[in-house]
Amino acid sequence: MNAAKPSATIWYTMLRVGIFIGSLVFVGLLVQFGIVPKGNGNSNIVWIILLALVISAPLSFVLLRKQRDAMSAQIVTKVASAKAKLEANRTQEDGLAP
Repeated sequence: MNAAKPSATIWYTMLRVGIFIGSLVFVGLLVQFGIVPKGNGNSNIVWIILLALVISAPLSFVLLRKQRDAMSAQIVTKVASAKAKLEANRTQEDGLAP
């Protein structure tokens, strides 16, 4: 594995956080300019965060399909490798038993 290349999971997470932050800034600007109504009282920040989550989730689902597939493939490979090692250890232990 190349140490300079981040894992697919880290890359996907960084992109997902980036999309959320972009959505958060976008919604904050919409609220600031009065395009989207402000929340009641002190709930404005909660309103902005929830609206950013609602916007970023479908964007991430559509835009990050390739990264999600790469992450899934990487996880499947690691799980298969761990299962193979476990089975090899189990077989070795069974062979040593009298």
